[in-house]
This record gives sequence, C-alpha cells and structure tokens, in this order.
Amino acid sequence: MTLITPEGMTDWPTGGFPGVRVNPDTLLPHVVNEDAMEAALAESTDPADRIMALLLEGHFGDAAEELAEARCNDPESFKLRIYEAELHRATNRFDRAVELFRQLLAEVHGTSREPLVHQFLGRAHFVAGNVSAAAESFSKALDLRVAQAADASLIYSSAVALQRARNVLELAS
Repeated sequence: MTLITPEGMTDWPTGGFPGVRVNPDTLLPHVVNEDAMEAALAESTDPADRIMALLLEGHFGDAAEELAEARCNDPESFKLRIYEAELHRATNRFDRAVELFRQLLAEVHGTSREPLVHQFLGRAHFVAGNVSAAAESFSKALDLRVAQAADASLIYSSAVALQRARNVLELAS
C-alpha cells in the first residue's frame, strides 16, 4: 500500500531510508511511502533495517526482540547501538536514550559518525521536552555536517531540526 503524501510533505527531510521522511514539527521519522520502504527492506540483509521499520510501525516489543538477537550476533554494531537508544526514546525512556547516545558520542568524537549521533541525541532531547539541549545538539550536528561537506540532505535535516527547536524556544519565551 502506498501512502498518499499531503502537499508540503516533499519538504520533509529524508529519514535516511527509502519511503521514510522526518516530520518537521515533531522531528520524528514517519513512513510516507510504504511500498518504497517494503521494497528496500526486501533487498536488505541488514537486521538494523528491519528493526528500524518495526520501530517506525510502533511494534516496540518485536523491535526489542530482533534487536536483542542482532546485538548477540554483532554486539559492536554502531547502527544497532543507535537503534537500541532509539528504542528507549520511542518507549519514553528518555534518560536511558540520552545516556546511550552520550556514550556513543564519546566513542565517535572526531569521526564522521559524530554528527549523526548529535542528530539522534537532539531528537531524544526534543521529544523529551528538553528543547534547549536539543537545539545545542542539532547545532553541533549541523556545524559538523557542514564542516565535513556532508550530503545536502543531511545538512538540510539538521537545519530543519535546529530551526524547529529554535522556534519552540522562541514561542516558550
């Protein structure tokens, strides 16, 4: 089934997987084209992709089971560790999610992976209501992505998230 995307959704930043985009208001990823996502999943051999889909579909128990199995097979997987923290974020265990993202940040500091972790950390802060910390993380992600000459879609994603956090902060003051 293909979801019909409303006008304006084309401005939503890419979610990093076919058929997935980030809602610029909530800063959460959403499936906007189920057919594209399913086709990409059918071709994928990466268990993290299936876990990501389960998280997006709200099947947190199934995601946790698949994540546990995948982590047993590949305990050092960066992507699986990201999704472990995302599972905590999605199930409103924000303190644990932030803690895991901070651990990852310490490990990836100075590498090409650092901006991605800042982006995820910013999302966890934003959803938890810590908008000031979210803005700081999104700003770091944006600065690093620009400095690393990252793909334009990644820079755009960070810019949208940072602007949203700043808008929320401005409305709160």
